[in-house]
Amino acid sequence: MAAAGGASASGSAGAGASRSGRAGSLTSIAAAAGVSVSTVSKVLNGRTDVAPETRERLGRILRTHGYQVAPRSGIGVVDLLIGQLGGLWSDELIRGAVTAAAETEISVIVSRVGSASEFARWLKIATARGTLGALSVLYLPDPATLRRMAEASLPLVVIDPPVEPGGEVRSVGTTNWQGGLSATRHLIELGHRRIAAIGGPDHLWSCRARLDGYRSALRRADLPVDENLVRCDELTADAGLRRARELLGLADAPTAIVAANDAQAFGVLQAIAERGLRSPDDVSVTGFDDVQIATWATPPLTTVRQPLAAMAATAFWMLTSSGGEREMQPRHLELETTLVVRRSTAPPGNGNSARRLPPTPACPEGRLIRRLFTRT
Repeated sequence: MAAAGGASASGSAGAGASRSGRAGSLTSIAAAAGVSVSTVSKVLNGRTDVAPETRERLGRILRTHGYQVAPRSGIGVVDLLIGQLGGLWSDELIRGAVTAAAETEISVIVSRVGSASEFARWLKIATARGTLGALSVLYLPDPATLRRMAEASLPLVVIDPPVEPGGEVRSVGTTNWQGGLSATRHLIELGHRRIAAIGGPDHLWSCRARLDGYRSALRRADLPVDENLVRCDELTADAGLRRARELLGLADAPTAIVAANDAQAFGVLQAIAERGLRSPDDVSVTGFDDVQIATWATPPLTTVRQPLAAMAATAFWMLTSSGGEREMQPRHLELETTLVVRRSTAPPGNGNSARRLPPTPACPEGRLIRRLFTRT
């Protein structure tokens, strides 16, 4: 292995090192440095799956004990872990991470990871091949896995954390509550009073925050929060279509619908068209994310811009920063959302007669675009 005088990675010293008395055992070095023997071995053999500051510190200690530390094996990599690939939402995150990495000598490996079993499989592979750390989207490992990563000196930054983050994990999110409030307030300012909301899965912190923002906007305007106008479902166009059909079928249907993301909003627009209605003449609609296809909708979608690419880039820099910079960073960063007003929102009109028109069939193009919106 790569040790002076033939010292092995297991801590046994070869002839040159042991005869000179300079080589300490890897066990004693690990104990003095406050890390595991496995971490010392990885640094000794040039593995990349050790944090940069830890590698530099252990490298200096090993050299003072007579070891020749191998250079880093290959170019560094960062892993981007996403539960669902192939959608516009995930594409924006990938673009942000890859763009940030292009300014360094670090590569980004994208893996589909959205469950405990998938994370365990990734961790086994990544520790064998080496990684500088992980950017995990919408997935937070359990405490035991977090301890394993800490022992292996594998840093983690969570993007869009599924639960409110504690101090043990660094994370990057966005101002979801403010986004939900600004979309609803925009509709209230246009004159809408019967405003429905389609939220995302209740177990996601971001989705709960957006619904809380919706409710807060209504209360601030002294409007009642009618829970009969609130639905929760998956963050997909099919879910938006399904829930909008329910809302539009009510005897006193809403004049506006706030969707949890752009995918749901596209489904809402299709449900409106099915009933022979038009947006925004009969029903105004807002989304959340502002993916590229939002401008292609009919009409172009008013939505809350979530800086997805910037979130991934910020997480990348948090992960790869030096030890001193890392200590000065906040544990959780929230990037600002922005309301983007397009043509799917307008003052409420008199569309009651249109509500009695027969439904129109769904178009194949709608199904194709809905698939582009897939998000876990």
